[in-house]
Amino acid sequence: GRCRRLAKDWEKSIASAEAWIYVAHIRLLTRRLARA
Repeated sequence: GRCRRLAKDWEKSIASAEAWIYVAHIRLLTRRLARA
C-alpha cells in the first residue's frame, strides 16, 4: 500500500543522495590530483 510506496521513494532518494555525494568526492579528488 501507501507505506511501501513511501519506503520505495525514500530508498530512491537515499540512493540518489549517495550517488551525488560520490560524484562530489570524485570531483574533489580529481581537482586535487590536477593541482598536484
